[in-house]
Amino acid sequence: MDAVRLILESRRALAAGADAGEMMAEVWQAQALAQAIGSRLAVSGPPELRGEALGLTELAGRGCGVLDPPELDPGDLRAARLTELDDARETLLCLGGLLGEVGISLVGMASAAADETTYWQCMEAIDAADESRDRVLEMLRKLAARAAMVPEDAQDSPSGV
Repeated sequence: MDAVRLILESRRALAAGADAGEMMAEVWQAQALAQAIGSRLAVSGPPELRGEALGLTELAGRGCGVLDPPELDPGDLRAARLTELDDARETLLCLGGLLGEVGISLVGMASAAADETTYWQCMEAIDAADESRDRVLEMLRKLAARAAMVPEDAQDSPSGV
């Protein structure tokens, strides 16, 4: 499935989360999806994004690692359904929005945490989501810089990327 569709599915699921357990599972899913997207960009994305994409993979992996993994059927893991990443810019724009929403959800969960363990899990996951979003924004900046360097006549031709 296309990365953008999976991100939109994650955003809807995060917004619909009814209780803390569901929300934590959706945060974990979003971090796993960010990790998969980072990995895909590191391997087959534009060359100027590969270093930042590796960093995104590591940071999002840390975001998953600080949370208890949800009990999911293999078919329910969105990151495993990632098959296409057609437009790096659109994917990164959507992913940045998702990571921002993850951070907001985590702040709410940390504020309402009934125990210290949950509070600190949320705080660590907030840091990972924020740093992951920073990597996404840096990749978007690099894509914009690359687009600005391409001559206008090359942008109009079918082979000008």
